[in-house]
Amino acid sequence: MARDSKNQIRLRIHTRIRRRVKGTPERPRLAVFRSVKHIYAQVIDDSKGHTVVAASSSEKSSPNGGNLAGAKSVGKLVAERAQDKGIKAVVFDRGGYLYHGRVKALAEAAREAGLEF
Repeated sequence: MARDSKNQIRLRIHTRIRRRVKGTPERPRLAVFRSVKHIYAQVIDDSKGHTVVAASSSEKSSPNGGNLAGAKSVGKLVAERAQDKGIKAVVFDRGGYLYHGRVKALAEAAREAGLEF
């Protein structure tokens, strides 16, 4: 019996989360992806299948990498960009990751910058 990798387990959890979490035009989905070096956030309208807003720590304007400070700056940046597009409320999709560390820092920074979820 082969053991599943951490990413396979995360994807299974993510699939389970996505059964319930759907992005609508009024309340799109804030999806988080975490890699070893960077953290990425997208605001997605699932009814059209479009990414409305995106931000990541790999952008040239981002001073930090994928650490806690980088996650906070990405959360703030994605919230500002979403509000510029007229989005005030989102549903949070943690992407199968634990709500802890960088994912939590991104979410809290987005809340402080004015996004509701």
